[in-house]
Amino acid sequence: MINESVKKWLAERGFAERLTEHTETIDTVEHAAQQIGCSEAEIAKTLSFIVEEKPVIVVMAGDGRVNSSKFKAQFHTKPHMIPREQVEELTGFPPGGVCPFGVPEGIPIWLDVSMKRFAAFACQSGAGAETALAKLAL
Repeated sequence: MINESVKKWLAERGFAERLTEHTETIDTVEHAAQQIGCSEAEIAKTLSFIVEEKPVIVVMAGDGRVNSSKFKAQFHTKPHMIPREQVEELTGFPPGGVCPFGVPEGIPIWLDVSMKRFAAFACQSGAGAETALAKLAL
């Protein structure tokens, strides 16, 4: 089942047809890439952090890693992931299924420079077997 907030957000922007549902569980970047036939790098990892007691979302290439010193330079704190038991409460998505589309208003979304090398990318759209595909304008 496709996440309704993601579906609504994409539909309002004319991109609902870019959602695809898959039968296999997509629980890793590797599995997502296999399911849709792209490189692992093209899978956008949506990471959720706590900054000043508020959620912040960072979207980065599937082959990227969080650079603690760059994170600290930007946000003036060390990176702290949202605790698993609080992810859904704070982002509206279950752990492992946070999507940059359809997050609650007021949550800032940062796009990492690692995504600039792609004209298109894929990201999770909830939990389980859903994947949202989206074009990235450069």
